[in-house]
Amino acid sequence: MAAGVVIDFVFERLPELWLRTGEHLMLTGVSTGAAIILGVSLGILASRVARLRGPLLGATGILQTIPSLAMLAILLAVTGKIGVLPAIIALILYSLLPIMRNTVTGIQGVSSASLEAALGIGMTNRQQLWMIKIPLALPVIVAGIRTAAVTGVGIATLSAFIGAGGLGQFINRGLALANNNLVLLGAIPAALLALIVDFSIASMLWSVQPRKHRNLSPHLRAVLRGLAFSLPFLIGIGGAIAYVSGSGPGHVSESVFSTGDRGPKSRVVIASKNFTEQFILGELMAQLIEENTELAVLRRFNLGGTMICHGALVNGEIDIYAEYTGTGLTAVLKKPVLSNLDTLSVVAREYRDLFDVEWLKPFGFNNTYAITVGQGDARVHGWEKISDLTAVASNLRAGFTSEFAERSDGYPGLVKAYGFHFGKVTDLDPTLMYEALARKEVDVVCAFATDGRIAAYQLKPLLDDLRFFPPYHAAPVIRRQVLRAHPEIRQVLDQLSGLLDDITMQRLNYEVDGKKRTPQEVAREFLKSNNLLK
Repeated sequence: MAAGVVIDFVFERLPELWLRTGEHLMLTGVSTGAAIILGVSLGILASRVARLRGPLLGATGILQTIPSLAMLAILLAVTGKIGVLPAIIALILYSLLPIMRNTVTGIQGVSSASLEAALGIGMTNRQQLWMIKIPLALPVIVAGIRTAAVTGVGIATLSAFIGAGGLGQFINRGLALANNNLVLLGAIPAALLALIVDFSIASMLWSVQPRKHRNLSPHLRAVLRGLAFSLPFLIGIGGAIAYVSGSGPGHVSESVFSTGDRGPKSRVVIASKNFTEQFILGELMAQLIEENTELAVLRRFNLGGTMICHGALVNGEIDIYAEYTGTGLTAVLKKPVLSNLDTLSVVAREYRDLFDVEWLKPFGFNNTYAITVGQGDARVHGWEKISDLTAVASNLRAGFTSEFAERSDGYPGLVKAYGFHFGKVTDLDPTLMYEALARKEVDVVCAFATDGRIAAYQLKPLLDDLRFFPPYHAAPVIRRQVLRAHPEIRQVLDQLSGLLDDITMQRLNYEVDGKKRTPQEVAREFLKSNNLLK
């Protein structure tokens, strides 16, 4: 029964699995190919110029020590782009060290007898390099390439965190939705892909080494050599076909927007942050636009945190995503929270003036942060409000999202407002945060008020008695250039205004987090129940 469910799940996702595999191969193939050209060239240079050897190997070694996510974040800031470009640059930089080091080691390991023989027959330095050193060093060089390629397949899964796609997108979604099937749908093909890539490169090396297959018949030798040598190219061609032609559920190809006789469609790019509520809001907006306009919708969900989504919006890489007024005020505009402040008016005015971005009408709910504890602990200790934690905070373990741990409307501001520190603060993914509290691995978390897991895990949000947290009314934010070109979007999305109160949003979140339904399905059902979809 369980096996049948898994098989059905995989078959349902096959079109998107095909696409994501193609994206993964594209990221790995392009980056490894560029790294081979650059790494082998630098390795040859380092082997011939001794004074450059140390600095070159040292520089690439330093690059290797930078954590993958940190590298992606740095390149995101440097390039000002989300998606493929920073991902490929990061993969190239990570691939350089094994290729360059093995090139240097292989060339330096060529026996002096071989070089003396080459010199004896009058070979020039260049002839010695291409006819003696590189052929003899080839097994060592290819070993470095294999290491780089396999490492690249693994690191490429992290590229999904910055919107580059690939099999990591399944893993990222699975972590955000606590869905193990999605995690495995990305992890298992990625592991198999690493083995296939490693085998194909080893096969190519075997095909160009006559001694390895001298005992085979000439006909069989020719066939096997041809297959082995062409295997990496066949895999690359298959990946390119999947990348160009693949189209998964809820996905519109970035290059094809055909509408038959009416010519190409205009498109709108809708993005989301990396948690359940954002996926649902993104789907609500996407499905309404698809239903009521002629626009094609490209979904770029699960991009990451606030600043990634905001930067992509300002740079024109996405067109719409759902933002929160308190987040816009404190995290983006860096403005303090003031009592009686009309937060929506402030962020709407500032976004329009600074970023040429429009805030549309709010959805209707206030997803404020809520310092949350277990119901059992609250009952035993009599905790009702945040200030009740003052006397015991130094003995408590807190689990916060990375954004909350750094933002002025998060933990740093909370410390100033309430005057206490927690004994230990651990960064946790939004999905793992609730489970960690339920398992008593932490004592306090920064829950979202509309999260369905608060009720599901029997948690208790504490009253913000000092009114530290600003209102976090969710609303679509859209580039005004897009709104001027397609004014119908405003009217379409205004249909959601006031439709989602706190309880409704909490219920929709629980449908995904608790009952493991897809955001697409939950959003579609909600729209149909409100007569917004046919």
